[in-house]
Amino acid sequence: MNDIITAMDVVKKFNISYQTVNHYTNFGLLHAVKKRGLGNKRLYKKSDVERSLDRIDELKDKGYPLKIIAKILNNDYRI
Repeated sequence: MNDIITAMDVVKKFNISYQTVNHYTNFGLLHAVKKRGLGNKRLYKKSDVERSLDRIDELKDKGYPLKIIAKILNNDYRI
């Protein structure tokens, strides 16, 4: 269970805003593994978040828009 983190943990560990975490999740760039409790907290697999954020940064640096990056990360698009 060490690999499971909350959205706030993502914010702190990877130095991105909470809004970015939500935006990336809603856009399909980050995938919540489950929700817990009454507050509906999203939980993420830390290793997946790290891998995804690295790939997102790499593709953004190459000029790809988030819509295409989401497709690439979800194996719906090849570059």
